[in-house]
Amino acid sequence: MTKGISRRAALGAIGAGSAGLAMTAAGAQEMGPVAPPSTVSDPPRDFGPDGAPNVYFWDADVIAVDPAFNGLAQPNAPVQRLWTGALWAEGPAWSSVGKYLVFSDIPNNRQIRWLEDDGHVSVMRYPSNNSNGNSFDWQGRQLSCEHLTRRVVRYELDGSVTILADRYEGMRFNSPNDIVAAKDGSYWFTDPPYGGQLYEGAVGAPGGPTNPDGLINQRLGQPPEIGDAMREMETATYRIAPDGTIARVVGQDLVPDPNGLALSPDETTLYIASTGPGPGDGGVGGEGNIFAFDVTPEGEAVNGRIFTDCVVGGVKCGPDGLAIDVFGNVWSSSNAGRNVGYNGVTCWSPDGRLLGRVRLPEVCGNLCFGGPKRNRLFMAGSQSLYAVYTATQGAGAA
Repeated sequence: MTKGISRRAALGAIGAGSAGLAMTAAGAQEMGPVAPPSTVSDPPRDFGPDGAPNVYFWDADVIAVDPAFNGLAQPNAPVQRLWTGALWAEGPAWSSVGKYLVFSDIPNNRQIRWLEDDGHVSVMRYPSNNSNGNSFDWQGRQLSCEHLTRRVVRYELDGSVTILADRYEGMRFNSPNDIVAAKDGSYWFTDPPYGGQLYEGAVGAPGGPTNPDGLINQRLGQPPEIGDAMREMETATYRIAPDGTIARVVGQDLVPDPNGLALSPDETTLYIASTGPGPGDGGVGGEGNIFAFDVTPEGEAVNGRIFTDCVVGGVKCGPDGLAIDVFGNVWSSSNAGRNVGYNGVTCWSPDGRLLGRVRLPEVCGNLCFGGPKRNRLFMAGSQSLYAVYTATQGAGAA
């Protein structure tokens, strides 16, 4: 402490300096960063560990649309590519006990683990039955949705596997996609048809909706028990009660082709992403909207409405995976196709107002909050894993 300056005055000076820094950062955000190059620059920005420094308060690819986003984003944190090498990365979930991230590489039929301590990446589970969405429940058990076997499983703490759901009213599911655990011990999951294709699962038996002419040999490269199933049901969203009872809570008449889903921090609102048509769909399929439903104490989903159409600047940023922060904001992965600069993540307030975006050089399939403080946003791009630190925390168990 400098002689002659009181502790109160010194703290005041430090506070003023911090405020000035915040104002400078905010001003830079409003003016728009000049450097570094963004995902729409030529040549493209290098997100990798050997790329040029890229943080200039703010990262050029962390964009505040609403001033409220400045309180959620971290101004001096870069968007980083942690790993690449997947064919289609999906379903990231954070293990708070193990301090690792697990995510799926669906076409390669494996689950991959990224370690927080040293960034080591390895295959955690192979084969994974073309698993898609993963999560952890409030007891720390991993939950996985499997395309190939058309089921939802739970990996128990002793290493055994429990089948939570594989049929509804005697019929096989299409291909469970994403799952979220509630505090009451129930699980909510979606069942679109995307696993009914060669690339991410198995085409149905000849004569069924996904293989009507029987020209595709659905048994090639598959275990002998795979190949007889056909698509039997509509797309829908389900709830597994604590006693194991399965209920269809949202049908395709309300949310066609449901994909990612999430619960609000108080678990009174269910969000469901509705994506495009899949194998065997007879209708137009989903239109890339996010729906919201009120959740009753009995576990029903009522009062459905469109939360957002995910249109940003006239561009459809199709949703896929969803994550919720502790303030109730909805973070959605964005698939804008070839509209470079719109792929990545969109962030929406609880009332459906666009707050900000994170741009990635790839389509983002799914996302989750993680890290020891749960303040790091992990994003599964089409072939890579990305992350950025935030000023908020994720809600939920995983």
